[in-house]
Amino acid sequence: MIPGDSYWSARNARFAIAGLLLTLALLAVLVVWPNPAGEPAGFEQAAAPMASSTTAMPTNPMPTNPMPTTTMPAKTGTSTTTPERPYLGWVDPASVGEPYGDTVDGLLTFRGNPTRTYYGRGPVPSEPKVVWSYPSQAMCSTSSVGGEATTWCGSGWTGQPAVFERNGETWVAFGAYDRNVHFLDFETGKAKLPSFPTGDIIKGSVTIDPDGYPLLYTGSRDNNYRIIAFDGAEPRELWALNAYDVTPTKWNNDWDGAGLVLRDHLLIGGENSQFHVVRLNRGYDQNGAVTVDPELVFNRPGWDDELIRAVGNNVSIESSVAMSGNVVYFANSGGLIQGWDLAGLEHGLDVRQVFRYWAGDDTDATLVIDDEGMLYAGIEYERGTERSRDVGQIIKLDPTEPPDEALVWGVDQRPRLDSGVWATPGLYADLLIVPTDSGDVLGLDRFTGEERWRIDLVGPTWASPVIVDDVWIQGDCGGTLHAFDVSDTTVEPPKLWEIDLGGCIESTPALWNGKIIVGTRAGFLFAIGDRAEQ
Repeated sequence: MIPGDSYWSARNARFAIAGLLLTLALLAVLVVWPNPAGEPAGFEQAAAPMASSTTAMPTNPMPTNPMPTTTMPAKTGTSTTTPERPYLGWVDPASVGEPYGDTVDGLLTFRGNPTRTYYGRGPVPSEPKVVWSYPSQAMCSTSSVGGEATTWCGSGWTGQPAVFERNGETWVAFGAYDRNVHFLDFETGKAKLPSFPTGDIIKGSVTIDPDGYPLLYTGSRDNNYRIIAFDGAEPRELWALNAYDVTPTKWNNDWDGAGLVLRDHLLIGGENSQFHVVRLNRGYDQNGAVTVDPELVFNRPGWDDELIRAVGNNVSIESSVAMSGNVVYFANSGGLIQGWDLAGLEHGLDVRQVFRYWAGDDTDATLVIDDEGMLYAGIEYERGTERSRDVGQIIKLDPTEPPDEALVWGVDQRPRLDSGVWATPGLYADLLIVPTDSGDVLGLDRFTGEERWRIDLVGPTWASPVIVDDVWIQGDCGGTLHAFDVSDTTVEPPKLWEIDLGGCIESTPALWNGKIIVGTRAGFLFAIGDRAEQ
């Protein structure tokens, strides 16, 4: 015993007895004290929801699903007397790996949810077979880059289809290089609605409204990010944000990112190099048709003077925004990874930049956020900067730390100039799967960055990995879709199967209820199912 322990033990015992008597007295008061009117014993009043300046919802009934909250669903507590309070911020950090809310069943946006960590629903086909393809002729059109016209076919980076349940049926929606948004029946591949034409190719992934409104959000190279209604006999445009509606802008007018819809707001970055927040004011008219009355409530350049001095004017935002808590994160082509706190937006308070980290080179891959709030980024190696050589092309960041201490680990992946990472990394348990431009796919320990395995596929591998039910699905540019067993994350995954689709697979596949939906640069969209079930 340390000297003096007997004295302090006796003294502490006297304090403990006094504390016990005081506690019993307080409990007696609580037992006889009346509850507020209308509240049963044991009731704990929930915190008031965050105030909002958005327009009130209409009182007429909706023809589809009722309006829910747009925050992630609350986790169920184990207490029988005090239920766990719902998360009151923008995105519940505990929603990593979960679907995009609980109102619309489906894979609703690129990488599935606001943290970009939900990859779909199984089962995964065990004996794959093409069960339908769309359309009968290749989807192609001409688009110009730098004044040079090129023919583009099929779907490319990022190109993930959305799959969602609506009125007892399963729909598929996607944008393609034929300049159209397509709406298909999941089971048959037949058109549910006429295709919606835009003025140029569609490179990114569409977003389906997570709150039950029959709305699709998509960008096009024709300068516009659109809201399209699909509640009638044909789709109709309700509103568009033009790349030049804000100022200043840099680089160009395309929209590659997939927007997020949260708390009646649309969050989207553009190749105009600006980040935008739009209050949607969604509702229905007297005839039951869906409506929006959008208002641009915030926009900021994704660059600053320091970045322009370092890399020049190519600072477009091609990645999709990601969000956890009240902070939205995105990266740009200048390699600037940033976080903006939206906590005060609905109260008219300033939106503040709370994180700034320069990765040194073009970062078009979407950031991924894990359950600890850490960020994972895939970075290209185009400029050959000293910073990108110091940091690496696959990095993990802690956004709670100052910039010079935020790097948790970095991995080099630059076999040559114009290499690195375009695909968005995939999280699975303790594993980070990262396809690279060279065709190498790395399996990294997500806590340490240690390389556990490396698989060589036909590059460039720009499609992002889909990991569901211990199976990793990956497309390559040889036109092959692969499936690997990742049940043991510590060893190189054995291959389960592969299927040839006849064209480079740049687009990220969508897995839903036993089918894989994916497009290729050869011009077609495919549904792969299980041979045994056909």
